[in-house]
Amino acid sequence: MNSIAKSLLKSVKHGQAAWLRSSSSRPGKQCSRRLVLGIETSCDDTGAAVVDDAGCVLGEALHCQKEVHLQTGGIIPVVAQQLHRENIEQVVEEALRVSGVSVPELAAVATTVKPGLALSLGVGLEYSLALVNRHQKPFIPIHHMEAHALTVRLTHHLEFPFLVLLVSGGHCILAVAQGVSDFLLLGQSIDIAPGDMLDKVARRLSLRKHPECHSMAGGQAIEHLAQTGNQEQLMFRLPMNQYRNCNFSFSGLLNLVNNAIAQKEKEEGIEEGEILSCVGDVAAAVQHAVAVHIIQRTYRAMLFCTKNSILPPKNATLVVSGGVASNQYIRKGLQNLAEANAFALLCPPPRLCTDNGVMIAWNGIERLRAGLGVLHGTDGIRYEPKAPLGIDISKRVEEDSIKVPKLKQIRWLAS
Repeated sequence: MNSIAKSLLKSVKHGQAAWLRSSSSRPGKQCSRRLVLGIETSCDDTGAAVVDDAGCVLGEALHCQKEVHLQTGGIIPVVAQQLHRENIEQVVEEALRVSGVSVPELAAVATTVKPGLALSLGVGLEYSLALVNRHQKPFIPIHHMEAHALTVRLTHHLEFPFLVLLVSGGHCILAVAQGVSDFLLLGQSIDIAPGDMLDKVARRLSLRKHPECHSMAGGQAIEHLAQTGNQEQLMFRLPMNQYRNCNFSFSGLLNLVNNAIAQKEKEEGIEEGEILSCVGDVAAAVQHAVAVHIIQRTYRAMLFCTKNSILPPKNATLVVSGGVASNQYIRKGLQNLAEANAFALLCPPPRLCTDNGVMIAWNGIERLRAGLGVLHGTDGIRYEPKAPLGIDISKRVEEDSIKVPKLKQIRWLAS
């Protein structure tokens, strides 16, 4: 472990970075007692929750590493791993304590095993296997993106199939959810994710030095500053317009933005690391470009699903989840897109859009109900840092070569 990692861990142990949240939501009605403990350690948050098969969240806890990783402008895997190790037992015990449930009462333990950071996934899997073996409980391996996609069924009454857009710091995926473990992958990012791109732009703009943004994550800081910026002061060429598919790309856009920032610094006569006077305009233009790119690809997915009768002709639904789904500008654009195409738009509440134990426990409930992937032995279980979601039909989307109308409406949708 390098010196930066060691110093960060030292600061955490002195209580400067982490926080723990626990909650309980018990409705007045008597809840069913088939209970699942969910454990999430795919990236930089340690989460646990107990959920029952009536959809009652009996207790949850979360240890967030955000403040630690803000200090270095990115996640250091070995630091994330160590923090998971130090906090996982406390988080699980807190979730159980708040829920009033003991391990022997559980029907199963569900844990994220794919995809994610290898070192982080390993901590959750090791802890979970020891727990289920000690108490002889069934184990349910969880696909992190499947859990994000199905969280909406905890908060809304929604039947399959539905279109789902998963946008976060690590993923950008368009898929059709046809069942609990039955997905059609329409498209995904071929390079970096939108949340990762926004974080990198925030670091390039040195937004941690901005008086309004010093405690904000990168994407949050971009959204905040964009509210007072003028997006028309900079125009960025949108990615992949020549490709009629549902894939995304953000690395080329990131290069364009970085070049524009360097040019603005030159014009203003400042050094890299200083705050541009036009930082709000840059933030607004970047956010707008990301939003329109996401909207255009989602629009094509809607048209593809309608053309091929993959979704019902009436009352089709678009579900948007993941950390970037909390961006209100992007969400507004998607809301307008959905309304213009007679789709309903559903999003889980913001706290369930980011990584948490509730979504893992709920995915466990869904799989328990369906009798899918419930294991009574733990031999051979491995974590998978990279794992596709469902059956990839992205080439079929491209073969359909659906042209998204180049309407002024598209610009309006994101405004």
